[in-house]
Amino acid sequence: MHDTPPVQDSSPREPAQIEFTSPASHFYISQRLRLHYLDWGSLRDDGSEKPLMLLVHGGRDHAHNWDWVAQTFRDRYHIVAPDLRGHGDSAWAIGGMYSIADFVLDISQLLEAVGKFPATIISHSLGAMISLQYTGLFPDRVSKLVAIEGLGPSPEMMAKMQGVNVNERMQKWIAEMQKLAGRTPRRYPSMEDAMARMREVNSFLSEEQARHLTIHGVARNEDGTYSWKFDNYVRANAPVRFDGAEVSSIWGQITCPTLLVRGTESWASDPEEDGRIKAFQNARLRNFEGAGHWVQHDCLNEFVETVEAFLAE
Repeated sequence: MHDTPPVQDSSPREPAQIEFTSPASHFYISQRLRLHYLDWGSLRDDGSEKPLMLLVHGGRDHAHNWDWVAQTFRDRYHIVAPDLRGHGDSAWAIGGMYSIADFVLDISQLLEAVGKFPATIISHSLGAMISLQYTGLFPDRVSKLVAIEGLGPSPEMMAKMQGVNVNERMQKWIAEMQKLAGRTPRRYPSMEDAMARMREVNSFLSEEQARHLTIHGVARNEDGTYSWKFDNYVRANAPVRFDGAEVSSIWGQITCPTLLVRGTESWASDPEEDGRIKAFQNARLRNFEGAGHWVQHDCLNEFVETVEAFLAE
């Protein structure tokens, strides 16, 4: 599933009509968790190695969110798309803590396992937050970075969050975790019911897109119902987090060309208007008119064309 509230109703402009090539399924270990990733192959037809492209999904999504993008680039890049911990076919965190630091470690472990540097990264939302931090920590390991709405809350929202003292943050987190402990995964009577929920969350999706994302995003229960694969604990915000200045400092260490992507119909604020783009050494912004939070779905063709041009520079 997805990690933001529903967007305004709109008909999809670019229904995806693609015959997919099935990727290989692999696992790696991070913090004793068995984590899953998809791999579209490392070799060209002539036997030479393709450069690595890492695709990182957002919160409550899964690796197959990138199938349309992977299909476009798989002949030129060795594409790897992980299921983040607590998502898709990856293990759920022991204890239910899902901090950005843990996710960054997981991505670092994956790239170490694949062993190809520098990588090109395309990422979305939570995955973009993770990728931006990873790239700031290891700038020589990333050649180009595309981050779709990965800057997180606006500066105004961050100021409000930082105004909450640590006692209150901890108490709120404990209450939230206790509430989630009693929450059972929602069960949908049919795949069609789950798909309807998918389109309710992102009404820009075509029926074909919603069906594909739902098929890969649910597991069938023993009673014949369907539930989303993600761990309910991913809904909780970790009580300890970097403040705005610390995050900006990490962004400032990114040296590769960086493309920040935003949908004009999304909740995310414009980083040029709110000033956050100034933290980057070499970043530009591309706003997509009429797109919501999932730009890579909402206007797929335009997004791919923009990324193609960016990577060709």
